[in-house]
Amino acid sequence: MTTAARLLDELCHLTAQSLESLEPLEHFQVIKLLGEGSYGQVKLAVHKKRGTPMALKFFLRDDTSLLSFLREYNLSLAFCTHPSLTSAFGIAFSTPTHYVFAQQPCLYGDLYDVIVPEVGLEESCAQGVASQISGALSHLHSYGFVHRDVKPENIFLCDRECRWVRLGDFGMVKAAGTRVPCVWYSSAYCTPEAEMAKKSEEIDSGTLEVDNNGNKQNGNSGKTQRMLVSVDPSTDSWALGILIYAMLMGSLPWSETVSDNTAYKSYLQWTKWEGSTSQERASDQPKNFNQVAPKFAAFTPLAACLLRSLLHPQSRLRGRPNEVEKYLGGAWLLDKDVSG
Repeated sequence: MTTAARLLDELCHLTAQSLESLEPLEHFQVIKLLGEGSYGQVKLAVHKKRGTPMALKFFLRDDTSLLSFLREYNLSLAFCTHPSLTSAFGIAFSTPTHYVFAQQPCLYGDLYDVIVPEVGLEESCAQGVASQISGALSHLHSYGFVHRDVKPENIFLCDRECRWVRLGDFGMVKAAGTRVPCVWYSSAYCTPEAEMAKKSEEIDSGTLEVDNNGNKQNGNSGKTQRMLVSVDPSTDSWALGILIYAMLMGSLPWSETVSDNTAYKSYLQWTKWEGSTSQERASDQPKNFNQVAPKFAAFTPLAACLLRSLLHPQSRLRGRPNEVEKYLGGAWLLDKDVSG
């Protein structure tokens, strides 16, 4: 366990001893609802004594453990000092139905709201967001934490023009190296290694044993044995690559990261991953580097190189978020007349 992870545990223990029960309306003037999700709601409020605007994040106690609430609060309070991370104020309390903490307010919605379907964002805006989020992730990684849920819905706008954004929602954050159940879900943001873990689980759960009478039995009593995987920063690199693609194109490169998906299979062939030797897999420059997958035909070689690095099918060869800085400034999209 890293020093930062140990400190986070200590902060959670201390906060648990001092968490007060408050009535929000006695201390805050609630202005409006900013957002909501499975966790609960975020409301814009003003502290009545200090006059400070803030976002109050309400977690349903029935659906949230005290520990997970304290971890998100203390992580945001102590470690999210980067300007593109949503940091907490030193205010946390409970009500009969909710756990609540205060954080910096982002008043202009999230990135998902401004990405035009099938169009995307202006390229300069996309580069600006990519730069800020890569810096935010690098900051978290420097403390040994992995966000694990990078997506447009968790990137919040600090102005209408999308010039300043903050990455938030730290409910999925884990320390690198932590063993967690691998979860596969149908999305381009899901990594290739999650599909491999899912296949392994299916093989294990489908293993049949023979009893003393020669009858076949399910060795796992019909229960899937969840595979534990080690939390790795490369998960955030993959999500950052998908995010950059979505910002530039207004769509995702494939619907789900599985080897039988046509678009993803084409991407694998482009990267010379499928059917390559182990020596070729370790190479950064496949022989037919310029044979672009159809979904990536609109990108310049500069952007294609960046995406190939972040979206490397093998996690240990995936580029790090801070490498985005090397690709800023040059064009990422080909001229439409040329690419179309």
